[in-house]
Amino acid sequence: MGILEGKKLLITGVLTDDSIAFGVAKHAQEQGAEIVLTGFGRGLRLTERTAQKLPNEAKVLELDITDAQQRASVQAELKDSWGRLDGALHSIGFAPPNCLGDDFFAAEWEDVATAIEVSSYSLRALADTVTPLMSDGGSIVGLTFDATVAWPAYNWMGVAKAALESLNRYLARELGSQQIRSNLIAAGPIKTIAAKSIPGFKAFEDEWVKKAPLGWDVTDSDAVAKACTALLSDWFPQTTGSIIHVDGGYHMVGA
Repeated sequence: MGILEGKKLLITGVLTDDSIAFGVAKHAQEQGAEIVLTGFGRGLRLTERTAQKLPNEAKVLELDITDAQQRASVQAELKDSWGRLDGALHSIGFAPPNCLGDDFFAAEWEDVATAIEVSSYSLRALADTVTPLMSDGGSIVGLTFDATVAWPAYNWMGVAKAALESLNRYLARELGSQQIRSNLIAAGPIKTIAAKSIPGFKAFEDEWVKKAPLGWDVTDSDAVAKACTALLSDWFPQTTGSIIHVDGGYHMVGA
């Protein structure tokens, strides 16, 4: 029996099979969970094709996390089909191009607001969608990139991740009385479609491989996916508001 036997999970962020979220979906199914994926816009069909690569093909619902009507539709669909939800993965992030790169001052508020809404506030929006279905408690797990330092070129996405990490703590505080946990995984750099949009990402890769005490493979998201799967299970019943690093130990190494 797997650690997610009987669990019903919503997984966002699956685009291709190199997505971290795909690894989470795959492990979740192997550990006994039923899952539903979400996709939206031009990427929806790509998510649907990728869903066919899972051990068991998963249903895909359309969800633009910034669209209240779509959030309500997903909630209604899950209530009708399952009646409850045990966990959700937040793997959502976006920043306009001028929020990243060499010029921190290039972005105007409109673009910064987009980055914060999609990459930070979306965790609250997802919680609004799923927690009414978690009457017996549950687990929300999100992905971040360590926001305790200022990274080259990451710029406003780094600011958005800092907001995400703070929001995680506040959600954990508010949802604890309902036995709903909220935690983040701070992953090391993984070669995904999202990562390729970050200028200078190759420098992150090279630095990690050299300095991570346990070593680091930028093409292998399995360790990150396993950690997310564990947090979605009942094996961390008293862990909430936490950020768990899965980065080969890089975060604690000095110069």
